[in-house]
Order: sequence, then C-alpha cells, then structure tokens
Amino acid sequence: MSFWNRRNVFVTGATGLLGSWMTEELLARGANVTCLIRDWVPESRLVNSGSVARVNAVRGALEDYDTMARALNEYEIDSVFHLGAQTIVGTALRAPLSTFEANIRGTWNLMEACRVNPKVERVVVASSDKAYGEQEQLPYTEDAPMSSKYPYDVSKSCSEFIAFSYFHTYQTPVAVTRCGNLYGGGDLNFNRLIPGTIRSVLNNEAPIIRSDGQFIRDYFFVREAVDAYLTLAERLPDAQFNGEAFNFSTETPVSVLELVDQILKLTGKTHLVPKVMNEASREIPKQYLSCEKAKRMLGWESKFTLDEGLGDTIDWYKKHLGLA
Repeated sequence: MSFWNRRNVFVTGATGLLGSWMTEELLARGANVTCLIRDWVPESRLVNSGSVARVNAVRGALEDYDTMARALNEYEIDSVFHLGAQTIVGTALRAPLSTFEANIRGTWNLMEACRVNPKVERVVVASSDKAYGEQEQLPYTEDAPMSSKYPYDVSKSCSEFIAFSYFHTYQTPVAVTRCGNLYGGGDLNFNRLIPGTIRSVLNNEAPIIRSDGQFIRDYFFVREAVDAYLTLAERLPDAQFNGEAFNFSTETPVSVLELVDQILKLTGKTHLVPKVMNEASREIPKQYLSCEKAKRMLGWESKFTLDEGLGDTIDWYKKHLGLA
C-alpha cells in the first residue's frame, strides 16, 4: 500500500508546473488532496488532466491567512506541500512588492497555520537554487550561506528563514527543497527558456535568447522533482530530516546556448539560428547544485538524462500545440 493512501494532503500552487504534476501523482497514490487555487487557469495541466475534478479546491491566495488556516483545519490536513509562489524572475524585477507578498507573507501565513494545527505531520517548502545567490564555490552545497540580492532570489531566501524559524522555535516538522530550473510538459510560462524555445522551433521560428547565452544552470525535469519531493516528505517527521534543506537536480549544468542547441537537435530544427538579445540583467551567471546530501541521506538520485526529459517535454508541447 502506498505511503500516501488516505493521507490528507494540502498543495499550494496546484495550477503551476510542479503543483499540477504533484497533485496528479498524489491522487494516483490514493491521497485525499486539497488544493489552494488563486486563479482559474483553464490550460493548466491540473484542469486539462481532469485532476481538478478529483480534489478539494479551496479558492484563495497565499496572502490570506484565514483561508489557509481554515483549509488545514476543515480538511484535517496531515501533509503539506508549499509549492505556491510568484516564480518568474522578470515579474519579480518589475513588481517586487507582489512577489514579496506572495512568497514571503505567503510562507509565514502557511507556517503559522501549520503551527496551530496539531494534525500537521510534515511540511515541505519549495525554495530554489536562486536562494544561494552568487557564490565563488560551485556546485552549491546545502551549507553555503544565503547571499541573494535580487527580488525573486531574496524572496526565496526569506521563505527558507521563516520555515526554519518555525522548526527551531516551535518544532514544526518542515524541510526545504532547493531545485534547479524546473521544466516539463504543462509549463505555460512561455517567457521561460525551455517552453519558449520549444514553441518557437516547433513553429519553425528562430528561438530568442534574452541573455548572452552563456549563463550556466541546472535544468530539472518536473517528474523527477515530484519523486524527490515525495521521497523527502515520506521521511518526515523523522528528527534526522526535520529542519533540513536538500538540493535536487540532475547535476549536469549546461549553458543557455548549449540547451537551446540540444532542443534544436531533438526537434530536427538545426537550421534555425537563435537570436541572442543580450538583454538579461540582475541574474547570476553560474548556478548549479551538488546532490550529495540527498544521495547520502535520502538514497535519492536523478534517473532521467537531460535528453530524456527534453524529449518527453517536446512531445507534450507537440500535442498541446496541435503539432503532433
């Protein structure tokens, strides 16, 4: 029997990329899932997959403490995945206040709602590799100091400090994930590199690179992220894992140009020449993660290659765009 069978699980950010895949997997494993949904997104995977008809949908925002406290209490939640956030770096640069409200206030609201609810047994909070900021030593390890500077990055650092504060002060059973750049079918934010590039090349258009193409990142397949989150959550509230952060990635960093070139090869569109705009600012040149801690403590490691993840993702967009 699945660990998640009949567990009452609360998922924030359920219409997003990770949240929609997470909800689908939890349902498949027999969980009773309650989702916090702010906006109705008809093209979200949560809706298109039919999962939304199988969950308790609580309408509201992370910024509303009363809504979250009510949801945890009325649906007798024992497990929480806090995936909801304003996740777009460019949006955060244009509107830092709304990003801080969602990502920082939203986290303290959720943590307080968990603190006062005696049924909550585990909380997994989604942070990001961006929380580390720019570091001289790479790959990032979990003991590196937080040195974020820009709005989105700072919002994720703050959310971590809040989560850990609740663990150290109130023994709230929480762990934090720091993942590479998530990608996969269902990502409708086409200003992101992978979905934007795939859509362009499938339409026989030159992909646009807004940076100089030299930024180096980890890219993490969403189905692997779901597995990583569930693996970690199942170890809570074990004292060994409470109050801990874990990196998750494929540990295969590539430059933006290398990634775009790989997509062109996988789609058979190598005749297209990327347009390098060199317009990106306030972003960290190199970011990639060590997953040694996750391997050692959780026995978790990546199983998908970048090509496999990209191939699966390209197939999804072909169907979504009616090009299959």
